[in-house]
Amino acid sequence: MILYSMFYVVFYDITDSNLRQKVSSFLKSKGLRRVQLSVFVGEMNSSTLKDVRSGLSRLHRISQEGERFSIMIVPTTESLFSKRISIPDEDLDEDKIIW
Repeated sequence: MILYSMFYVVFYDITDSNLRQKVSSFLKSKGLRRVQLSVFVGEMNSSTLKDVRSGLSRLHRISQEGERFSIMIVPTTESLFSKRISIPDEDLDEDKIIW
């Protein structure tokens, strides 16, 4: 069986710092690359996408009531993503992130 990959952008808005760190680590472990503090991008085949959705759903279940936990997974193409407009015109240097 051939699994085709698509390019995805994953956005999240999570108020709990510990849970936000778990989401970030989880997305990195699935091969996604951080482009902003709460935005990751990368290719995923249907199997990986299913794993990501399932893992993020598990993390959502442990979130506290009243805490904001919102994640969007948006399919796009690398070509379209490369046409994004960044202000300022630069990518995030993950080494400069202050937690």
